Parts: sequence; C-alpha cells; structure tokens
Amino acid sequence: MCLAIPAKVMSKNGIVAKVDFGEGTTRDVDVSLVDVQVGQYVIIHAGFAIEVMDEDEAEETLQLWRELLSKA
Repeated sequence: MCLAIPAKVMSKNGIVAKVDFGEGTTRDVDVSLVDVQVGQYVIIHAGFAIEVMDEDEAEETLQLWRELLSKA
C-alpha cells in the first residue's frame, strides 16, 4: 500500500519545489516527473511529485485529511 498526499507548489527552483500540505506544513520535493507551475497542486509520494492535481479535488482531499487527523 502506498500513500500519496496533495500539496500546493509554493515555489520552484529547477527540479526542486517547496510545497505546502496545508496549515504551514512545507517540504522540499522533487518535481522532475511532472510539468508543474507555482500555485498548482501535486500529489506527493516518497518525496516526489507524481501527478498534477485539480485544485478543487486537492482541496477536497486535504479537507478529508484534516477531518481524519482531528479524530486521531
């Protein structure tokens, strides 16, 4: 089983982008597998952006994560 989480691209420098998973949680990830621009959402798995994601779908998924984590 794998886990992939949506994140918003905040900045990009070559193949490295700073992404925000919501509420200020940021990481640097490799974006060499996708053609992405700042402001778009990507799905992150194991430190790599593996797919560009629609903003509405990303926001819905992040909301589900927030709900799950609030019950933990």
